[in-house]
Amino acid sequence: MNQQIKISTAITLTGWSKRTFWRRFADGSVERGAENHVKANEVSTVVLDSILPHLWVTLTAEDLQLVLDADAGHAQAQSDLALLFRDLEKHKEALYWLELAIKQGDVSAMHWMGRAYVEGTGVPKDDNLGLMWIAKAAAGGHIVSQAQISGMIRCVTVTNSD
Repeated sequence: MNQQIKISTAITLTGWSKRTFWRRFADGSVERGAENHVKANEVSTVVLDSILPHLWVTLTAEDLQLVLDADAGHAQAQSDLALLFRDLEKHKEALYWLELAIKQGDVSAMHWMGRAYVEGTGVPKDDNLGLMWIAKAAAGGHIVSQAQISGMIRCVTVTNSD
């Protein structure tokens, strides 16, 4: 395979710190990616195969491709990877990938960030922030968020007409 991923991605897969990675590079137990693979202003890379035995979760070939796509900056893959981590109750890692997808305007990630705040999953429970993210997702065309906002508006309209 010899695929390379950013250290930040490797951290979400192993739970190790940057410092741990630097120690493992130094002792040879993890292979650092080629320097010519690193673009300007990016962090170093890690050879994915060298960390596979150290992952906190078993990933299928499809999951590994999702990791590579998310690492490459594809917003949909970042959002999907966040949901994989959410299902595994790895909320810190899920939030990391949601934030990256949101920066690219991914409405699905906005919806799930809203859910995280409403449920208090990985973040302090905050209905206002949750509603804000769900409203942003709805404004961006997310169908489930639109239905949720419509339902709330109907409730407010019914309440105000009483």
